[in-house]
Amino acid sequence: MPHSTRLSQPPNTKKATTTKAPPPDGPPEQTPDGPPEQTPDGTAADQTTADQTTAGQTTADQASATSGSTGDTATAPTADAAADQEVVTDEEALAGRGWRDRYPAVARAVGRTVTALAAVLVLSALLLPNQLTRLTPAEFLRIPVEGIFGAALLLLLPPRARRVAAVVAGVGLGLRTLLNCLDMGFYSVLARPFDPVLDWGLFEDAESFLKDSIGQAGAIGAVAGVVLLVLALLVLMTLAVVRLTRLLVRHSAVATRTTLVLGTVWITCAALGVQLAGVPVAATNTADLVRDSAQRLRASLADQQVFAKEAGVDAFRDTPPDQLLTGLRGKDVIFTFIESYGRSAIADPAMASQVDAVLKDGTKRLRKAGFASRSAWLTSPTAGGGSWLAHSTFMSGLWIKNQQRYRTVTSSDRMPLTDAFKRSGAWRTAGIMPGVTRSWPEGKFYGLDHVYDTHHLGYRGPQFSWSRVPDQYSLSAFERLEHGKRHDKPLMSEIILVSSHNPWAPIPKMIGWDELGDGSVYDAIKKAGKDPKEVWKDPAQVRNEYRRAIQYSLHSLISYMEKYGNKNTVLVFLGDHQPVPTVTGEHASRDVPVALVAHDPAVLDRISGWNWQNGLKPGPKTPVWRMDTFRDRFLTAFGPRPGEKPEEKPEEEPGEKAEGKPGRSGH
Repeated sequence: MPHSTRLSQPPNTKKATTTKAPPPDGPPEQTPDGPPEQTPDGTAADQTTADQTTAGQTTADQASATSGSTGDTATAPTADAAADQEVVTDEEALAGRGWRDRYPAVARAVGRTVTALAAVLVLSALLLPNQLTRLTPAEFLRIPVEGIFGAALLLLLPPRARRVAAVVAGVGLGLRTLLNCLDMGFYSVLARPFDPVLDWGLFEDAESFLKDSIGQAGAIGAVAGVVLLVLALLVLMTLAVVRLTRLLVRHSAVATRTTLVLGTVWITCAALGVQLAGVPVAATNTADLVRDSAQRLRASLADQQVFAKEAGVDAFRDTPPDQLLTGLRGKDVIFTFIESYGRSAIADPAMASQVDAVLKDGTKRLRKAGFASRSAWLTSPTAGGGSWLAHSTFMSGLWIKNQQRYRTVTSSDRMPLTDAFKRSGAWRTAGIMPGVTRSWPEGKFYGLDHVYDTHHLGYRGPQFSWSRVPDQYSLSAFERLEHGKRHDKPLMSEIILVSSHNPWAPIPKMIGWDELGDGSVYDAIKKAGKDPKEVWKDPAQVRNEYRRAIQYSLHSLISYMEKYGNKNTVLVFLGDHQPVPTVTGEHASRDVPVALVAHDPAVLDRISGWNWQNGLKPGPKTPVWRMDTFRDRFLTAFGPRPGEKPEEKPEEEPGEKAEGKPGRSGH
């Protein structure tokens, strides 16, 4: 009896049908629409692939056996095989496939876009400079030799080594990009590149600066954002290099030809010195930066030995106490640093006229009060920031250019200039440090008997961005706490004026000395000041506010000397460093003004050989010394001369305070 077949309805053109595991001896047969048919045992005809394959094979065997016994040939699958076929709709077919299969055109577009972005990211990293001033379009229109060598190497390596090399290259390029960004930041703030050995400790200071400038929440948000950006940079750079490596391998023939062509073009451009907008087309950016970083790394590691030799030389190490500073015995000596007071404040045409007017007027006012002054230039070891490096350089007579040197010298037995006063036994010593907010063990190194930090000045007014205490108030507190009191010894003091510290907004203003109180009067002054975030949107505003801040600090100090200075007062004041390049521009010098003010002509006679300029403003031809040379020159000038004996303690002159100057007299 011939094998019967099940009739099929015409296929529904709105639905696509597929058959899993068709019988080997015939084409797949479509089944009618509707629910899956049941097998004689009641199970669904829609089964798994494995079940369908087995069922299809069994049906085929049965059909073959029947045909052999009857002599008939089966021309279609059996009814059981047809029941095992599966009907799949368009929706079901699409649902079982990925989005790339469902939207092939979109997938191709996305893939090409991601590849292009990966290429741009890697190329930008290879060509990225390490200074903001070099971020020009021409920098990114060059041919990086590192990319050519990298592509050639990846094409030559075997698969496993290639994968490892791609990951290592991605991480390395990410780290190099991170260091470039750090260099940009350090050049913008400190006018020097990042030191990968010695500068990590500065990030804590940067976080503190952010906290003081934009608040706790803003600082936390900024730090979190930076951490996320660093992680994203490393991950994305690695993924980009891996993706481009796969592309090179897939199109190895084209990639090889392109690499050879670019290599030839690079060699030609390098040989001919071809430039685009003043920038060489043949770029070696990454190689140069890696080499420079390696050199800085070696120099930083060797610097400790170099500095140890320098610190071992001290002409005043064994000077007897009674021979120290004999030319200043009986004088109240004040060393004052004005934050960010640099040469640009006097020499830059955009600021010079206003600052010069303050210095010229101050010279006249001090002369009227009986004071004479001399001024010159000192070259600071730092710029833009790192005030403590300049302070320690000036006092120790050593070139303190990094944090490692600072830690070394402040933990040594080196005699800084301030400590020379204490070692002599002829002075009481004190420090006014409104910028110090925590424990400051370096005070012992500087030989300061008493240190008044921001918590000990009695200030109850508002904080002016980073500057916690206005300069005029700091000087008033100095008079109240130390200078205006009677002691059995004269006073040597170190004062740090911080109102001219970055970000220079808002700025305090001068008020009557008898109006300062506890500083609450500054609430209204701060509210009327400018918002630093708004100021820093415009470099011209930044320079203008910097100039105004310097003027305020100078006014405060000059006014203090007018009111509280006396015949025994000797003032040395100077800037610690130049401001940031936003103010000075690129390639500015590191010179800062320094001035010595005294009532007693004998004091200035001691420095007549220095050839300093008369007045508070140094001239363009005034001598320029390195800051670390000042200590020895000062100790020499005011040390004993041949046949000279230490000066006796001066007698108190009656009526000295009656002239409106309540400063101490008669020690």
